[in-house]
Amino acid sequence: MDYEFMEAITSNVTVRSERSLGLLTIKFVTLLQEAKDGVVNLKEAADHLAVKQKRRIYDITNVLEGIGLIEKTSKNSVQWTGLGLSGTHHDDSRLMVLKSELEELELREAVLDQQQVWVQQSIQNTTEDSENFSYLCPARPGVSGEAPVVCCV
Repeated sequence: MDYEFMEAITSNVTVRSERSLGLLTIKFVTLLQEAKDGVVNLKEAADHLAVKQKRRIYDITNVLEGIGLIEKTSKNSVQWTGLGLSGTHHDDSRLMVLKSELEELELREAVLDQQQVWVQQSIQNTTEDSENFSYLCPARPGVSGEAPVVCCV
């Protein structure tokens, strides 16, 4: 490959990455976080970010609104509602509560995992104990490959 061809490919990739929706989203969120009270006018944001298609800004805001990070304050304005913007005591308290809930859920998960191991071991012990073979019913006649089952009679 010649040098000019490689340079053209590289510059095309660079230009494309600069226009990517992911990068535009990062710039938009940064703009939101730097805005007074986290409120941004969408037309001004499109101009500031030099977006040729305003539809891309609306795509970003629809996703961010869908996951609860922003909310519309008027027809052309949105406000950041996610954690970390204001750094207020309320946000810090909420973060602490969520971390505490996460720790509690992780402990509950560990208990359930241990109980699952115990149940599986009990099942294995029960099915492998020769004293329990008398409780097994033979497989149904005519059904090949079926394992005996525990009779509850």
